[in-house]
Amino acid sequence: MAESATVTRDDGRRDDPTTTISLSGGRRLRYAEYGSSDGTPVLFLHGTPGSHRLGSLFETAARERGVRLLAPDRPGYGGSTPWSERSIGDAARYLRAVLDDANVQRAGLVAFSGGAPHALAMATRCPEIVSRVDLVAGATPPDVPGETPTTQWLLGGLATRAPTLLGGLLRGQAWLAERLDPSFVVAQYTAGDADEPVPEEVATTVEADFLEALAHTTSGTVTELRTAATEWALDYESLAADVCLWHGTADTNVPIASVRAFEDRLPTATIETVDGADHLRTLLRAVPAALEEYR
Repeated sequence: MAESATVTRDDGRRDDPTTTISLSGGRRLRYAEYGSSDGTPVLFLHGTPGSHRLGSLFETAARERGVRLLAPDRPGYGGSTPWSERSIGDAARYLRAVLDDANVQRAGLVAFSGGAPHALAMATRCPEIVSRVDLVAGATPPDVPGETPTTQWLLGGLATRAPTLLGGLLRGQAWLAERLDPSFVVAQYTAGDADEPVPEEVATTVEADFLEALAHTTSGTVTELRTAATEWALDYESLAADVCLWHGTADTNVPIASVRAFEDRLPTATIETVDGADHLRTLLRAVPAALEEYR
């Protein structure tokens, strides 16, 4: 069941594309709109951590393709209220509320990295609403065969066993990110030997996205790292929409071997490899290609 919602608008300024929905239980959820206001609706889900600001990277691509990109801050990020007890499956509740507020009956889903399980939750629990799913450098469940990168293993362990300590570490990272060059944040999503430079405007947006995610609380990140490290409890057989797994061959955050193994569990899935791309460069190259499917 979707959340009941009333709406307050944060878009009184012309340069602010955001709307805040007031949900049941006194919670708030903020989302932004990019691209074409009367275009094909697509929900864009940020990574972990992340915020609606990441969607601004694709403002032009969405507009040129006639896509209305709806980019929410998931609970506990940016302008959305923390919801520490939520499960991955609860994504269907607050994402339905976004679509209801935007007067959308059916939409596509494009999800980056840690947004992947939440997109699959929406697609499996509301198959009548989801037209297509594109997982870009998407995370995989913990029980999928393959080597888990050390950083991801450590973050998942801290989230489940020492969430307070993890919250402190995240606040420390945010403190450093505010004072250092954007390359400090960008390095978390790139491979050191990549030949393709990250444009300055992209690096600035990625830094702003990271800072927005942690501006008020670390709850969203801690909650999602914990739930992603445990059983996702999704019924993949109920998938009705086509699923495309866009994944870079040089992604060290989520190795492609795990994604190939995960594909076997998704009855409607295919893989599109992005040659030589790491985590961030897969995002930059794959999202515009995915949005082509909504022309």
